[in-house]
Amino acid sequence: MSTDTLIKICGLSTPETLSAAIGAGATHVGLVHFEPSPRHVSIEDAAHLRAMVSGSVKVVLLTVNADVQTTGKAIELVKPDIIQFHGNETPEWIALVREKTKIEAWKALGVKDAETLAKSARYQGAVDRLLFDAPAKALPGGNGETFRWDVLKDFDHRIPWGLAGGLTPDNVAEAIRETGTELVDTSSGVESAAGVKDVDKMSAFCKAAIEA
Repeated sequence: MSTDTLIKICGLSTPETLSAAIGAGATHVGLVHFEPSPRHVSIEDAAHLRAMVSGSVKVVLLTVNADVQTTGKAIELVKPDIIQFHGNETPEWIALVREKTKIEAWKALGVKDAETLAKSARYQGAVDRLLFDAPAKALPGGNGETFRWDVLKDFDHRIPWGLAGGLTPDNVAEAIRETGTELVDTSSGVESAAGVKDVDKMSAFCKAAIEA
């Protein structure tokens, strides 16, 4: 994998950690608008954080089973580069949002086995990227757990994709080498406590991903 590996740090919630993530080398920064999450930010706060980001860094707004009104308001006020759907959203719904807003759309999928991967094909034409994550628990993501990366090895990817789920500074290089992913996504793996990003861990994660 080249140094062109894309790096997303998700669940940023303060100006300081947002700046630190960008400074460390993140190509994508994620803002979570989902109240049960310890990383939740209001639409207004997300808009303020989004305004801090310029240049080539992309802002990803993450929502979970948000209704039409919430989705529309979030996109209008935050103006993200990408909207990430992290719930049970259907391909049809995502395709509709993508068509109406002209915003890049990602979908996170919890991977249990090869069958899950096969089912991901239904998102072809509806999303710009899939994020393969560990299966959902009480929260749909950010649980700090990995899944069996070997199921990705021989899969015929028809949709651009990325790897999430339990990635840390210690295992991200191995994850890149083993799966060949072009994008890695971390959240809890660079925290000192739930929802509290650690500047040193973010720096170490980006360094390991770039050098992998």
